[in-house]
Amino acid sequence: MSGFQITCPNCHHQFEPGDSMRDEIEKELRGKMVDWQKKKDEEFRQKEIGFAQMLKQKEAEAASLLEAEKKRLQQEMQESIRKSIMSDFENQLTLLKQNALDSEEKLKESRKKELEYLQKEQALKIKEEELQLTLQRQLVAEREKIKELVQKEESERLSIKEQEYQLRMKELEKQLDDQKKLADEMRRKSEQGSMQLQGEVQELMLEEILQATFPFDKIEEVGKGVRGADCIQTVRNQFGNEAGRMIYESKRTKDFSNEWIEKLKADMRTTGADVAIIVTQAFPKDMDRFGEKNGVYICTFAEVRSVALLLRNALLKIAEAKKSQDNKGDKMHMLYDYLTGSEFSENWKAIREGFLSMKMSIQRERDAMEKLWKAREKQLEKVLLNAAHIKGSVEGIAGADAINLNLLEDNDPLLLD
Repeated sequence: MSGFQITCPNCHHQFEPGDSMRDEIEKELRGKMVDWQKKKDEEFRQKEIGFAQMLKQKEAEAASLLEAEKKRLQQEMQESIRKSIMSDFENQLTLLKQNALDSEEKLKESRKKELEYLQKEQALKIKEEELQLTLQRQLVAEREKIKELVQKEESERLSIKEQEYQLRMKELEKQLDDQKKLADEMRRKSEQGSMQLQGEVQELMLEEILQATFPFDKIEEVGKGVRGADCIQTVRNQFGNEAGRMIYESKRTKDFSNEWIEKLKADMRTTGADVAIIVTQAFPKDMDRFGEKNGVYICTFAEVRSVALLLRNALLKIAEAKKSQDNKGDKMHMLYDYLTGSEFSENWKAIREGFLSMKMSIQRERDAMEKLWKAREKQLEKVLLNAAHIKGSVEGIAGADAINLNLLEDNDPLLLD
């Protein structure tokens, strides 16, 4: 401290400070430094609480780093104060102001880059969630399709096996019953009786299937020895009104005869039926599966349930179309009265109120979230601004290279675009 002169503000007399004055100034500066240190420690503790909410991933590292830097800062500041407390005071004030300006610029740039990073991160999270949701929906849809296909195939296999089993059981039951009643006759006409028995069993099974599948329709059996189809189905709608008639011819032979088609078409005209179906094991030579030939539908016993359901629905729709043409003018007047009446108006008003309520609820949720984001953004700016002030003050006293109080490094990925 030799050569240091103090100028009196009143008389401008210069004199060299004595030991007592030097001790007093040093004591006063040390007291101010201790108070300043306590104040900054308290501010650090308050800021740490705020940082813990936003930077949880770096809490442990920041806390340990802050404690180590605080200790080193105290040691370096005390050593620096002992060496140059008076000679460097004016220079430190100048550096402090310059560093504060530089830190303010760096803080603005850092805040801008961090905001851009957070926006990009949020956009990426939203896209990732949307992609995961889309993939999950597609996966669920594909699983459901596969499950339905497997179930459908398994159901068809079981249905065919069950029908074959029922046919076989009916045959055995019929054979046993007829053997008990007509043992002698079956011995004399075994071959002929066997073929007739198989046909009768299939006719019975056909009637049972139709009756079970369409309980509200009228299923009529044509007696033996009577010309005509084996079975007649009178189709009825949900109100019990007749919508059409379907006739069935059951055949269980190895070869198909085209005469069956002409005979069934004649029976169709005689009975006034709308649809004619031949249920057979053998198909015509130009057919290998269910189809239509010369106005008559041909299918196997396993397909008869599906074919009957399809054709029955067609008859019901045709009947409904014919009925819808009745009193068409009156129906138009009734529809106009309903659309202009109070009942339709009240129902539509209820739908509109529900829509507006849902729209307002969504808007309120959106406004609340934007308000919350804006508040968090302001809190982040406040924390970064106070941190920059602390950093500038410390660097102004201890030097820019003495301690690193940057929240983010210059080459940190968070600052990169």
